[in-house]
Amino acid sequence: MSHKHKAKVEKLFEHPVSGNIDVKRLLSALEHYGVEVEITKHNKAKLTFNDKELIMALSHRNDLSKDSISKLRHYLEDVGLTPDSI
Repeated sequence: MSHKHKAKVEKLFEHPVSGNIDVKRLLSALEHYGVEVEITKHNKAKLTFNDKELIMALSHRNDLSKDSISKLRHYLEDVGLTPDSI
């Protein structure tokens, strides 16, 4: 199961940026690695890991924009959750 979670995280770090990332599965994978995920009533995901927080907008199509992917990638690098470290 862990390999599936890691594959979801690896997809964020692909070049070029993948346009086919399922948000629900990605958030589930991040939770597996200890990220606290809270979905707000304004359709945003609040991610918390090691006292660092990221709030990102979610689309209604269950995908992520390239801008959101970039922000999430930088956040994960900042908190030390990269494909090489997990």
